[in-house]
Amino acid sequence: MTHYDVAIVGAGPAGMSSAIEISQAGFTALLLDDQPAPGGQIYRSIENAHTDRLDILGPDYAEGKRLVAEFRSSSTTYIPNATVWNVSRDLTLAYTREGVSHGISADALIVASGAIERPTPMPGWTLPGVMTVGALQILLKAHGLLADAVVLVGSGPLIWLLAAQMIKAGAKPSAIVETLPLSHYFKALPKLRFNRPAFSYLKKGLLMMRSVKAAGVPVFLGAQGVAIEGSSRAEAVSFEIRGRMHRLPAETVALHQGIVPNQQITRLLHCDHRWSESQRSFLPVSDCFGETSVANLYIAGDGAGIGGAKVAAMQGRLAALRILEKASAVQNTATSELLAEIEKEISIRPFLEELYLPSAEIRDPKENTIVCRCEEITAGEVRASLASGVPGPNQIKSLLRTGMGPCQGRFCGLALSEIAAQYLGKTPASVGYYRIRAPLKPLRLTELANMGEAEVPQAPVKQELQK
Repeated sequence: MTHYDVAIVGAGPAGMSSAIEISQAGFTALLLDDQPAPGGQIYRSIENAHTDRLDILGPDYAEGKRLVAEFRSSSTTYIPNATVWNVSRDLTLAYTREGVSHGISADALIVASGAIERPTPMPGWTLPGVMTVGALQILLKAHGLLADAVVLVGSGPLIWLLAAQMIKAGAKPSAIVETLPLSHYFKALPKLRFNRPAFSYLKKGLLMMRSVKAAGVPVFLGAQGVAIEGSSRAEAVSFEIRGRMHRLPAETVALHQGIVPNQQITRLLHCDHRWSESQRSFLPVSDCFGETSVANLYIAGDGAGIGGAKVAAMQGRLAALRILEKASAVQNTATSELLAEIEKEISIRPFLEELYLPSAEIRDPKENTIVCRCEEITAGEVRASLASGVPGPNQIKSLLRTGMGPCQGRFCGLALSEIAAQYLGKTPASVGYYRIRAPLKPLRLTELANMGEAEVPQAPVKQELQK
C-alpha cells in the first residue's frame, strides 16, 4: 500500500489549493478526484473553456484557469476518475479506477468533497425533464449545452446566476418561479454587513437580477404550492401567489433550494456533527483550521459549511499550512492572515442564509410526494412509520429502505431528517441523520474482487494529464 504525507479528496478550489501548498513544502501529496479533470463543480471543464464560453460563464469562473494551471504545475500525484468508496479512521483510503480498486494510506487527510444541492421534494419532481439548476449549469460548463423552454424553480443565488448565463448564451429561461417568502427580505436586512466583500457580492447579485429582468424573463415571486405536471414527462409548472393560481408550460424544469455540505465521508468516520439552523443542514465540527474530531482529518471548502469558491481556496491553504505547522513545529504567520481574510469573505453569509432559508413548505412535503427517489418512498409513508413509534432516520431506513439506493442517502437524507423533526416536534439535531457505511458509492463486485491487482503508477500531475 502506497503511503503519502497528505491525501486529499476532491479537486475543487479547496483541494487544489491545499495540494499546491503541501507540494511546495516538499511533502508528498496525493489528490483523488472522481472527475476527469481538476476544477470541481465550480470550475468544471475550465481547461477546455474558450473565450466565448468564458464570456458566458463570467470572470468568477474564468478565475479557475489560474488555479488549475498552478495545480497542474505542482508535484502533486493527481489521480482523476477515482471514486473513493471507503475511508478508515487510521487514514487509509480505498478507491476504484478503471475497474480496479486500490488502497493508500496517509499521515493526514483533507476532505474537500464540496457540496450537493439540497433535496427539493415536491409533486412531480421525479418526472423526466426535471433536473436541478446545478445539473443544468454542468451541461453548460462541460458541453456548452442548454435545454429549451426551461422554467427555473426555487430560491438561491445560483438560480439568478444561471439565468444570466443562459441569457448570454442566447437561450433565456422561460420564467423564474421563486419560492422565497417575501418576509425573508425584511428578516435578512438586519444581518447585512456593509463592508467591501459584502458590497461586492450584493453588486454582483443586483447586476444579475437586472440583466434577467432587462431580457424580459417573467419572474414570479413568493410562489407556494408548486407542483410539476405531466403524464410521462414534465409539461407544466403550477403554483399559487397570494391566492391566484398560475400554470406555465415547460419542457424542462430546473429545481434549486441552495446547496448543503456533502457529509458522506465525515459521517462514515463518525466525526462529530452539529445542526446549523441558519444553513438548515448538518455541518462537521472542526476548529478554525478545519481539523475535525478525528485526529489529522481536515475538512475544507463547502463541505465544512457553505462559503463559496474564494473561501474554499483559502480554507484549503489553511488546512495545509496547519498540517505543515504540526509537522515542523514552526508557526506560519500566513495562517492568521488567512483567518482574517476568511472572516471578511463570509461576512455576507448571515444575510444570505436568512434570506434564502428554505420555506417551511419545502421542508415539509405533502403526503403523496416521493422523498426517497431510489426506493420511491413518499412523505406519507415516512410519517406513517414515525406514527408507529419509529424514532428517527436510521430506523426508517431499516423499515422502508430509504437511503439504501444508488444515491446512498444524498437525495433524501436531509429531507428525511427535516420530516422526522417536524412530525415528532423535535429538532433535526435530536433526530439525527443516516449512519453512513462503505461503500460510499455503488461498487461493482469485480472492482472489489480486483482490489490491488494493479497499482496505479505514482505519476506526477503533468504525466497524468498526457494520458
